[in-house]
Amino acid sequence: MAGLDAREQISKELDPAERLIWSGIPRQGIIFRSSDAFFIPFSLMWGGFAVFWEASALAEGAPLFFAAWGIPFVVIGLYMIMGRFFVDKKLRSQTAYGVTDERVLIISGIFSRSVKSLQLRTLSDVSVDERRDGSGTITFGPTHPMARWSGGMAWPGMGSFQSPAFELVPGVKDLYRKIRDAQEGRSWP
Repeated sequence: MAGLDAREQISKELDPAERLIWSGIPRQGIIFRSSDAFFIPFSLMWGGFAVFWEASALAEGAPLFFAAWGIPFVVIGLYMIMGRFFVDKKLRSQTAYGVTDERVLIISGIFSRSVKSLQLRTLSDVSVDERRDGSGTITFGPTHPMARWSGGMAWPGMGSFQSPAFELVPGVKDLYRKIRDAQEGRSWP
């Protein structure tokens, strides 16, 4: 989806009678989240210990098993320290959001295209988290406790803990009103 706009991506998914009300993308670039207050020190400790273990095993001439044992922990540590930021950035660059008169659409995926479609009439739990700059996240459905803990950590399998959401969109309050109006059948130009 790189280089294509959100409107074009969402339009491909519309039914013939369906009308697009809004389309957009999440904030781009590398982003630090509030959960990084925990994850950055943790990842530095994990990665530091893994590198120390591996360096010690190699310097002491430890058996091959002990030298090999540390490699996955070093790789995980490097991912937690740096890699997760780049995976998150790439995933957001491949994400488009849309609101129609019938549904909410989320298109994403790094290696394959994934389309999440939620019917407006059946959405019962819609919540908004707004930042000082007016951007924020709209979550569709209940928030799993692990989702807040993971805080956007781009880690395989963490998506199963997260409710569908329009993450880091500008003008989140206005968008929330548009979604609520569309749910109630009020039209938008």
